[in-house]
Amino acid sequence: MILDKIETLLKEVDNLSAKNMEDVEQLRRKYLSKKGEISALMGDFRNIAADQKRSVGIKINELKKTATEKINSLRAQMENTDETSDHIDLTRSAYPINVGTRHPLTVVKNEIIDIFGRMGFVLADGPEIDDDLHVFTKLNFAADHPARDMQDTFFIEQSDPNDVTKNVLLRSHTSGDQAHYMEEHQPPFRILCPGRVYRNEAISARAHCFFHQVEGLYVDKGVSFTDLKQVLLTFAREMFGPDTKIRLRPSYFPFTEPSAEMDISCNICGGKGCAFCKYTGWVEILGCGMVDPNVLEAGGIDSKIYTGYAFGMGVERIANLKYRVSDLRMFSENDINFLKEFESVY
Repeated sequence: MILDKIETLLKEVDNLSAKNMEDVEQLRRKYLSKKGEISALMGDFRNIAADQKRSVGIKINELKKTATEKINSLRAQMENTDETSDHIDLTRSAYPINVGTRHPLTVVKNEIIDIFGRMGFVLADGPEIDDDLHVFTKLNFAADHPARDMQDTFFIEQSDPNDVTKNVLLRSHTSGDQAHYMEEHQPPFRILCPGRVYRNEAISARAHCFFHQVEGLYVDKGVSFTDLKQVLLTFAREMFGPDTKIRLRPSYFPFTEPSAEMDISCNICGGKGCAFCKYTGWVEILGCGMVDPNVLEAGGIDSKIYTGYAFGMGVERIANLKYRVSDLRMFSENDINFLKEFESVY
């Protein structure tokens, strides 16, 4: 009977499935084409009795509608699958991830820390917002020292007009970290204090209102200037190459006595003289000296028993020499093209 055949086809249509667009096309041809199952039913429809035509016609239309909707649904499903599969290839290797690079100042700072770390120095840090007591007073700065002027240091608060040691400021060097450390520790110790510092300076190719320092302090019995010289020579050769030479020139710092500036042989011309070193063959890189006894006493350390040396360098200065960067501002402008030049540094 034609009604039984229609019911059978309805069940088939309800259970139709496809794996790809070719399967969908084959189902369309099987059920909806001119030579398909539904067209064949129309041929049988002509031979049935007149009183059954209405009910059979309704069932055939129901079958045709159901088959059309089912096949269209399968086609839409396959199209969505194809669109998704166009973007995901499970057989290919993973897409490369754009990995960022370390900032050149971070690279240089870490290299400095690593070199001194191998010589026994450990890290110590302190606050960027500090007080006059630790930044100046305990480091033997005179009351009228220019560093205490508003035009040289960023002051945040004047807590007591009658007591400058309580003034709050942005640290102008990381030597204040050493003052904090000496208050809480007794010798012997070797510490390294890296960090950002601030000074009230006009921004130019050679100066900035903030920059980075690494300062070192070694206090123990019998520490001499010879020890300091050997440590700095080792650092210079590790940082700039085994043929690097150093020289120490007398200088003055409030917190060290005697004090010196250290130069290295120009790493561009090898000490022969060039425009970079102003044809002297030498380039200044840091300041150093023996810790003044007043600084030790201010930190609660007996200067009759212990001696020590200290040194400090600007990270930007070392980076300039190492990578020949002519403009300090480039380190803080976040220029992607400039930073990409250091992708292979570390």
